[in-house]
Amino acid sequence: MLNALEVFTTVVVGVMVGVEFSVAFVINPILNALPEDSGQLGRAHGGRMLGAVMPVWYIGSLVLVAVWAIAGWHRPGAGLVATAGALLILSVIMSLLLLVPINNQSKTWTPENRPADWKQQMNRWDRFHYVRVAVIIVAFALLAAALI
Repeated sequence: MLNALEVFTTVVVGVMVGVEFSVAFVINPILNALPEDSGQLGRAHGGRMLGAVMPVWYIGSLVLVAVWAIAGWHRPGAGLVATAGALLILSVIMSLLLLVPINNQSKTWTPENRPADWKQQMNRWDRFHYVRVAVIIVAFALLAAALI
């Protein structure tokens, strides 16, 4: 049963990493290259859509990792799992303190009501997001390493 939890948790975290990686390095660059207001409208829609899903995914991943760490504390790799859990906690804290406040504003923007510095705010969000992606990639790598 623990083996199934380990694999399931690694897959859930891995898919989350893939989504966040694609946002950083595929979706946002595409949206930034769109003409006129299309990119900003796309980012606002993405902020609403992913803003509803990602909190559940982040917390769910953290819970799965915590269960794995507790249930498998006696097994090799437990320290890797605990470290991955700590990194996921860091990613949640980063999200709440740095990314969510910007996202909560930007998801309501339209070309008519967005602030003058909206591009600078999006660039700031992107920089924070790159760091968060790096953190969750390391967490995922530690979980994968704990499987072997």
